[in-house]
Amino acid sequence: MFKPTPNPPLFTVTPHQETETLLVNASETLSSLNALTCNLAFDLDTSQRAILLGIQQMAEMGQLLVDQALEQISPSPAA
Repeated sequence: MFKPTPNPPLFTVTPHQETETLLVNASETLSSLNALTCNLAFDLDTSQRAILLGIQQMAEMGQLLVDQALEQISPSPAA
């Protein structure tokens, strides 16, 4: 008998994706989040702007970590 999973996740990641593919997509998502938060921050008052810019900084730190991981698994050609 089929038994549904209680509270299944709304979003999932396809299993067995290559690490580089996952990191590239994470990088693009973080980059979009960075752009959205920067644009929105300047539409807010001072206290809300500070909170949103804090979130933006955390997204940027995540971006740096993902970019470094990508560089380690797939180094870019030396300039």
